[in-house]
Formats: sequence, structure tokens, C-alpha cells
Amino acid sequence: MTLPRVKPIIPTWRNDPFDDPDWLFDLKYDGFRGLFHLQRGRGRFISRNSNTLSRFEALGDQVATELDVTDALLDGEVIAADETGRPQFYDLLRRARAPAYVAFDILWVDGADLRSLPLSERRKRLQAILPAKSAISSEALSVTGPRPRTLQSDVRK
Repeated sequence: MTLPRVKPIIPTWRNDPFDDPDWLFDLKYDGFRGLFHLQRGRGRFISRNSNTLSRFEALGDQVATELDVTDALLDGEVIAADETGRPQFYDLLRRARAPAYVAFDILWVDGADLRSLPLSERRKRLQAILPAKSAISSEALSVTGPRPRTLQSDVRK
């Protein structure tokens, strides 16, 4: 089955945080935003500009073997984290650390288009296909309600 052609949602820069119960706020990790295409057991990362991220081919192969599905389309970010778990963009550029994939969303799985489902439901489905120990993380830091105003100071701690 052919996966749908979609682009990752590009984060919108805001100078000031705002509170809105209808919004979910995720951190921008310091990495490469990309979709992970898994088709018939073969995986590849696609950039927000629709280019193949070939430098992460080995990570794509690893992610493909860890998912217990045939076809999937995930949205997330390729990162390289230091010993404390903080993403280090220059280490990612220089290949100084092993990359990992932080998946935020699942848009398609085994022939089912999930894009019309609420994000909360899609994240539950994403959790369901991830193994416990994996190069894929779905622990994206998300907040709702009044917390976005304090998110920046919390992250710096």
C-alpha cells in the first residue's frame, strides 16, 4: 500500500507563550524534524522540505526493525542526546553521538489513515507499536492549559 504524501507540521515561532485549552504545546528538540516512512519493512526519514535524510539511513533501518507493523508514517525529530539526555545539535551534525528518533505522532499504520483522529488517540496508538527499549522515543514533553507560560523556565532547570 502506498503511504500518503504529507509534510511534517512546521513549528510556529512565538515570542511570547500563550495559554489555550485547545492547544497542545511540545518542545522543539534540537535536531532534524522529519517524517519516518516505513513501507514493506524498509524505513527512511524525510525532511520537512521533502528530502530524504540519507545520513540517518542506519537509524532508519534500526527503527524499521523495531516497529511491529508493515507500513507506518510517523512524525518526529532525529536527535543526538548527551549523557544527561539533552539534545546536542552540533553532535548530531558531526555524528559525534548516536542518533535517536523522537516520534511525536503516528499518521498512518498498516493501511489505516489516522489523521482524522484526535492527537491524543494517535499518541496512544503510537505508544502501542513501540517496543520498551528502542531507538524510538515517544516521550515528547507536552503541556496544555496554563503551563506553557512556565515551560521555558522549567526546561532550563
